[in-house]
Amino acid sequence: MSEPVTLPAFPEPLRWLNPPVGWSADGDDLSVEAGPNTDLFTDPGGPDRFANAPALVGRLDGDFTLSARVRADLLSTYDAGVLLLYAGEHAWAKFCLEMSPQGRPTIVSVVTRGVSDDCNSLTVEGDDIRLRISRIGSAFAFHVSTGTGFWHLVRYFALDGDPEVGFLAQSPTGQGCTVRFEDIRRSPERLADLRNGE
Repeated sequence: MSEPVTLPAFPEPLRWLNPPVGWSADGDDLSVEAGPNTDLFTDPGGPDRFANAPALVGRLDGDFTLSARVRADLLSTYDAGVLLLYAGEHAWAKFCLEMSPQGRPTIVSVVTRGVSDDCNSLTVEGDDIRLRISRIGSAFAFHVSTGTGFWHLVRYFALDGDPEVGFLAQSPTGQGCTVRFEDIRRSPERLADLRNGE
């Protein structure tokens, strides 16, 4: 079993759902390397279920926001760096900076309640892409900032259970993907405005 990991943004140690090929942590930065053919997805149209992507998760109680600048070596289709909510093998949500089939870095969200859905949002450019998860009471929100300082709402939803939150790297069709989560920040304050992300 992998050793627990401590990060300044989390009050308690985090745990690995699946071990990575490699990882490192330095202050508010975390690097996770996924191996080939790694994913977390339950196909809504068929029997395929994948749950072997390395993910590091921990518990944050009450309302919170958790954000990070995500930089990923997006070499193959569906390579991604992900902020993750995980309430169990059949209840989880991913917020991804992912390589699309068109070869463009894309913001993607997936919510799984037994089976997964899959929603592509916007394509992005540059190296200042920040993803954020917020809990507002019993609901959750995904926001992205693309370097302008404005947090764009991507998704607002509920998820059964009391999910842990954390970080995932995946490479479903490729030979591996290294993801760097930089400037990881947590705030225990409730999000004041869902629509403009303040």
